[in-house]
Amino acid sequence: MKKLSKTSLNYYLSEYLEDLGRAGVKDFYRGDEAKGAKQPPENAPESAERAKHARTAAPAPKPARRAAPVVPIRGPESAPAITAESDPEGRAAKLTELAAQVAKCALCPKLVANRTQTVFGTGNPYAELCFIGEGPGAEEDLQGKPFVGRSGQLLTDMIEKGMGIKRSSVFICNIVRCRPPQNRNPEKEEANACRPFLDATLEIIKPKFICCLGSIAATNLLHSELPIGKMRGKVHEYNGAKVVCTYHPAYLLRNPPAKKQAWEDLQLLMAEMGLELPER
Repeated sequence: MKKLSKTSLNYYLSEYLEDLGRAGVKDFYRGDEAKGAKQPPENAPESAERAKHARTAAPAPKPARRAAPVVPIRGPESAPAITAESDPEGRAAKLTELAAQVAKCALCPKLVANRTQTVFGTGNPYAELCFIGEGPGAEEDLQGKPFVGRSGQLLTDMIEKGMGIKRSSVFICNIVRCRPPQNRNPEKEEANACRPFLDATLEIIKPKFICCLGSIAATNLLHSELPIGKMRGKVHEYNGAKVVCTYHPAYLLRNPPAKKQAWEDLQLLMAEMGLELPER
């Protein structure tokens, strides 16, 4: 490969930085030598034509989606440090303290005997949107995080590919924080015992929108006896937050045709949140 001279390198750098500026990229450093390298070198006769083509072919940048700020909770996923500036209300610390209380809970003997650990919740303490499932499964029980198995992957797709927002911008938890034996539905007494932890979690986060995943989450959060088929397709209310109910991702994996209805529910939720439908 022919080695470029310093003049050639400066010329290419100058052209590249000018292209970035025309595309809307402003915050970059430009050295004095690059500013002065305006004349093309002898060994780059086609560079001006290539730069012209790049300017006309470059697509206009798309506007960024509105999303809640990402503030991590202390734990395995918390790489960035939490500061008073990034967490002005101290929500992360409050959630960490509440998670410690959940870890000590022994109100449900059947669940305590079956669990590896409690599964509190993960996500943004300042999230506008909170997803609530029914209870941890085997993989969640091992990792201590909600929705990390096959159902979790589908939920991630629903959030990121369907709604067009980052999973890290929402908060995800369950009605009960311990895995029921054989992944059975939580019993009414178990859901009632865990309800104060759910209410406290939502009180700290103060979401504007909630999505209940499945009938267990919907009926327990909203104190309803209606089946999920009667609760979906409508906007409910919980402590000032708008609530949309849809099918649990595990049900969607077993019944793929129901994904169409779940997508309709997500569109209803997006409309309430003021989010544009992503390009399909």
